[in-house]
Order: sequence, then C-alpha cells, then structure tokens
Amino acid sequence: MNGRPLRFTPRRDAGLFAYERALGHAGFSPVAGVDEAGRGACAGPMVVGAVILQGGRGKIDGLTDSKLLTPARRERLYAEITERAYAWSAIVIPCHDIDRLGLHRCNITGMRRALAALDKRPAYVISDGFPVPGLDVPGLPMIKGDQVAACVAAASIIAKVTRDRIMVNLHERYPEYGFDVHKGYVTRAHGRALELHGPCPEHRFSYVNVGRALRNNGDVVLEEETEGEHPDEDRTEGARA
Repeated sequence: MNGRPLRFTPRRDAGLFAYERALGHAGFSPVAGVDEAGRGACAGPMVVGAVILQGGRGKIDGLTDSKLLTPARRERLYAEITERAYAWSAIVIPCHDIDRLGLHRCNITGMRRALAALDKRPAYVISDGFPVPGLDVPGLPMIKGDQVAACVAAASIIAKVTRDRIMVNLHERYPEYGFDVHKGYVTRAHGRALELHGPCPEHRFSYVNVGRALRNNGDVVLEEETEGEHPDEDRTEGARA
C-alpha cells in the first residue's frame, strides 16, 4: 500500500470522522464509504450508495446508521449529503437480478459499481460489513460501519432514502402490499398480504416466503403496462457537489 502506515486505531468515542482523519494522516485521501439498503427485504430492489465526504465543505452533523434516523431526518441529511459531499453515487439492483445472480453477489458487485460511479477516485474504501474484492485501492470492511465511519453513514443514508422513494412509488402500483409502510421487508402485515394476494413482479421469487406464497396462491399480481422508466430499472445516480 502506498502512504504511511496507520499509527493508531481510533477509539469508538473519537467521533465518526476519526477513521477518515487517521487515513488522511497516513496518506490515504480521499476515503469513500459504501453501504447497501434492502438486503433483508423480500420485495423491491437493493440499493448501494457510495460517498466521499473529504474535500467537501465541512462536516455534516447528525450522521449515523440510516436505520436509527427518522424518515424526515434521513431526507434532510440526504439533501445535505448530495449538496455538500465531494462525490456520491447510488446503484439500483432490481429484484430479478437478485433472483438470477444471488443476493451476496449482487451486494458485492453493487458496491464495486457504486465506487466506480463516483466522480472522484478514492484512495481508500471503507465498506459496511463485507470486504469488496477486486478494487484497485486498499479497503477495510467494518461491522456496523455506518455507526463508526462518517462516509459509510452517509452512504447508508443515500442508499436508504433512494430505496424508500422507490418503494413508495411501487406502492402506487401495488397498494395491496403496503410497500410505503414496510418498504418490502418481512413484516407481519407484508406476510398477510402475500398470503392473501400472492406475490407481484417486484417480489424476490428466490426467497422462501415468496415462493411459498406463490405455490399457495398459484398466481402473480401483474402490473398494467405503463410508459416511462420502471422504478426498479437498473440504473446509477450520482453527482459531485
């Protein structure tokens, strides 16, 4: 690895920006964080976000794991991140790719794609939970990285807000499932809707509960043909502030 070796491991109470500071002192700048949303859902896409905060216009207060924030707070932080981050991207991986390729493969591939889509090439990558093989820069996987590193927390917010917006739009097509409330995760209400209506095309048919609902119901709720972009179409979003 290029640059000076890290001389210390930041304490947990050193703040969310401690890892980026330590990596910067060791010659690794900028640092990108990458995280996903929707891995545990049985409907809708998985979204992977990547963010570089270094080189932007100051720190963003209130960053943490997106799941610990209220929807309104997430939306406010999303607007601030996309405005002030040095670079950011969001990759949408549709449910049929997850069925065809497998969840973990889509997760890792999505992380690589989100990092490649950044306008600025990172010198170091911090990923939430899983190592990302195949990168041409060093990286560090962190358990609960969205609660430890600011760039990963920002990436989790980008991914979560992007996915929640998609699921709210899907609710307009399939109101019987309540996607606007549970966002496709396996809740009791979602399970009852699956039992009653069977799955729709936005469900992940490789999942046991969806396959069981299909066998019991014997049909799939189909959508009407509409013009324009499908909300789960594989795509990339990103910008430099």
